[in-house]
Amino acid sequence: MNKIEIFSAGCPLCEETIEHIKEKVCESCEVTVQDLYDPLIAKRARKYGVKRAPAVVVNGTLSPCCKSCQDINIAA
Repeated sequence: MNKIEIFSAGCPLCEETIEHIKEKVCESCEVTVQDLYDPLIAKRARKYGVKRAPAVVVNGTLSPCCKSCQDINIAA
């Protein structure tokens, strides 16, 4: 079973990403949506290296497609 965390700012692109991932994952995968407006979630996101939203973490590792981006200030 894979644990998939989607870090979201609630924007339309985030919502589209959430739906796309939920449609594509296997039944045994655990998908959770993390709200970047929550300061504790934002702190966790920074530990993973999240610098933009949406961002996807699979089994504790930031997805490669989410690593190459410019810095932004999340949950400032």
